[in-house]
Amino acid sequence: MKRILILHGVNLGMLGRRDPAHYGTEALGLIDERLRRLGAELGAEVESFQTDSEGEMCAMIHRAVEDRVDGVVINAGAWSHYSLAIRDALEMLKVPVVEVHMSNIHAREEFRSTSVLAGVVKGQICGFGAESYMLGLRAVVGAV
Repeated sequence: MKRILILHGVNLGMLGRRDPAHYGTEALGLIDERLRRLGAELGAEVESFQTDSEGEMCAMIHRAVEDRVDGVVINAGAWSHYSLAIRDALEMLKVPVVEVHMSNIHAREEFRSTSVLAGVVKGQICGFGAESYMLGLRAVVGAV
């Protein structure tokens, strides 16, 4: 069975209570449950992790290198726009990585339209709300 790691970054633990116009009303726990169910349908074991600590995010990516996961879906939130530490950690992975965002980062404030992660991921999916995660999971499983 394929092992896929889902990484949720800063402020994503507040989904369901945070700016519903951009992020919807679905809580992170419900999104994670949907991801687990979809993963099972696709023949993948899905593990999810959320943190508001950049260091913890890097440590989890390092663990993914050691644990030999088969693919990663990451929504790094605001870190996508400036975290070279997370970019460098992702670059160590030798498996497909898909970056997702619930909102369309290219249609929002200018500072959100650039992702420093883009150069080290297989692809990006944004603008489809919680469905961005499902599309990302399908993409990464298909790329394994």
